[in-house]
Amino acid sequence: MKIKINLDNTSSDFAKEVEKRSGIKVKECYQCGKCTAGCPVAYEMDYMPNQIIRLVQIGARREALTSRTIWLCASCITCSTRCPKEVKIAELMDVLREMALEENLANPLEKNITAFHESFLNSVKKHGRISEVWMLNEYKMKRPKTALQDLAVAPHMIAKGKLSFLPHDIKGKDAIARIFKKCKPK
Repeated sequence: MKIKINLDNTSSDFAKEVEKRSGIKVKECYQCGKCTAGCPVAYEMDYMPNQIIRLVQIGARREALTSRTIWLCASCITCSTRCPKEVKIAELMDVLREMALEENLANPLEKNITAFHESFLNSVKKHGRISEVWMLNEYKMKRPKTALQDLAVAPHMIAKGKLSFLPHDIKGKDAIARIFKKCKPK
C-alpha cells in the first residue's frame, strides 16, 4: 500500500505532547516492526502500528489522529509485549483516540467505533463500571442503523443473566467520576 504523508502540517511539539499525556517515550521506538508483526488486526489498518509511532515521532499530527488504525486497535497489548524497548503502543493508541475526539479529527469511516467508545466511557463515568443495557441504548441512539442488529441475541443474553436492565453502580463511582474530571483536557 502506498502511503502519502503531508509534511506541511507537522508539529515538532506533537511527540512531546503525546509523551506528556501518556508518559510513553515514543522516541524510544527504532522501528523494528515487532509490534506490527504481532498485531492481529494489522491487515485492516491504514497505517501499521509502527508507522503510527513514526507519524508521532515526525510530528505528523493530522495523519496520526485521522488514521483508522487508532480506532481499529483492539488494545490486546500484543504489540506492547513484543516491543524490545517496552513502548506501550496500545496505551499510546488510547491517548491518540482521545486527542482525535478532542480535536474532532476522528476518522469518519469509524463512526460506529467512535460512538461505541464514547458510549462505553459515558457508562463508566455514570455508573463506575459498564452497564451494558444503558451503554447499548446510548450507542444505538447515536447509530440508529445498528438498532436492530443485536435484537435476536438479546433474549438469550437476558435469560442467561448476561444483561441486566438495571445499572449496577459501584461503591466508589464518585472516585471514578473525579478521575474522569481530572483527566478532562483543559
